[in-house]
Amino acid sequence: MEVKDIKETSLSLNPVISQMGIYDHEQILFCNDNATGLKAIIAIHNTVLGPSLGGTRFWNYNNEMEALTDVLRLSRGMTYKSSAAGINLGGGKAVIMGDPKKLKNEALLRRFGKFVNSLGGKYITAEDVAMSSRDMEMIKMETDYVSGLPVTMGGSGDPSPVTAYGVHVSMKASAKEAFGSDNLSGKKVLVQGAGNVGLHLIEHITKEGAKVYVYDITEERVKLAVDKYKAEYVSADKMFDLDIDIYAPCALGATVNDDTLSRLKCSVICGAANNQLADEKKHGELVKSKGILYAPDFVVNAGGVINVYYELEGYNRERALSHAEKIYDTTWNIIQTAKTQNIPTYAAANYIAEQRIASIAKINAVM
Repeated sequence: MEVKDIKETSLSLNPVISQMGIYDHEQILFCNDNATGLKAIIAIHNTVLGPSLGGTRFWNYNNEMEALTDVLRLSRGMTYKSSAAGINLGGGKAVIMGDPKKLKNEALLRRFGKFVNSLGGKYITAEDVAMSSRDMEMIKMETDYVSGLPVTMGGSGDPSPVTAYGVHVSMKASAKEAFGSDNLSGKKVLVQGAGNVGLHLIEHITKEGAKVYVYDITEERVKLAVDKYKAEYVSADKMFDLDIDIYAPCALGATVNDDTLSRLKCSVICGAANNQLADEKKHGELVKSKGILYAPDFVVNAGGVINVYYELEGYNRERALSHAEKIYDTTWNIIQTAKTQNIPTYAAANYIAEQRIASIAKINAVM
C-alpha cells in the first residue's frame, strides 16, 4: 500500500488523530457543557518556544469537522507567526461552535474559562472573531491564562492598531520589492474587510496617498471607510476584477484560490487575514508563477500576537509598536530568501520559522 493510500485510510478510520498528525499537533481538548450549550475545541500545535497563545474564535460552523479543520490550521499558523516574529510563544487556538448572537453569555464564557484553566498554562487565550475584550474579562474570572484584557484591567486593550501597523510596514516592504520604492502614494489598494484592523490599515495607507477600494459585508463599516477615508466601495462580484496594485485581504481566509487567482490583476498580496491561501502549496506556487508577490499572512499580521505578548510582560504600547515595526525587515528578508532559493514566499517564511523552532528545541534538549 502506498503512503498516500495509508494516509487516506487512516483519515477515514480515525480522522481526528490523523489530522493532528498532518500538522504535528501536540494536543487537542474537546470541550462540552450541556448546561451552557458550550461546544469548543482547543488546539495546541507546538510549545517549543513557550506556552501556546492564540485567540478564541466564536463561529457558527456548518459541522464539527469544519471547526476542527479551522482550529488546526489556525493554531499551526500561530506557531509560525510567533516564531517568525521572534517572540517566545508557541501556537494554539480555540473555536467555540455556534451562533454568538444566540449563545454567547457569561455562563458559557466562564465555563470555557474553566476548560482553558484545566490546561495549566499550556494554552493562553485571547480575543478573535466575534469575541471582545469584555468577553476576555468574563473568561478571566475562571483562569489567569488569558490576554487581550481591557486597559482598565492592566491589559493591552484593542490589538487592532498594532496589527494594522504591522500590515502597513509589511505592505511597504513588499512594495519596495515589487515597485522599487516603499512609498505607497498613488498605489491602488483593494482592502477586503473593513473591520477594526482593516479600517486602521485604510487610515495608514490613505495618509500615505494610496487610492483605496473597500469591500465589507457590513454596510456601516463600508460607509465609515468611504466617509472618513474617501475609500471607494466595490461590490463582491466586481472586486477581484479591479485593476489594482495591491490586494489586502483583511477578513476571513482562503480568498486566494482558483477563482480569484484567475481574475486578480495585482502585483502584491499583503493583508491581515489568516490562511489567505486556500491551499498553501498549490496557491502559493501559483501566485509565484503568475508573478504576484505574496507576503505570507502569518508574518504580515503578527502585530496582534506581538501586542498580547507584551501584555504578558507588563504592557507598554510603545514597545509593542517598536517590535511590530520589525515586520518590515522580516518581510523583506523572507522575500530575499525566496528569490535566492527560487521558492515561493510562503515556503521561505515556513523555513525561517521552522529553523528558529528547531534551533531552540536543540537548546531545550541539552541537559
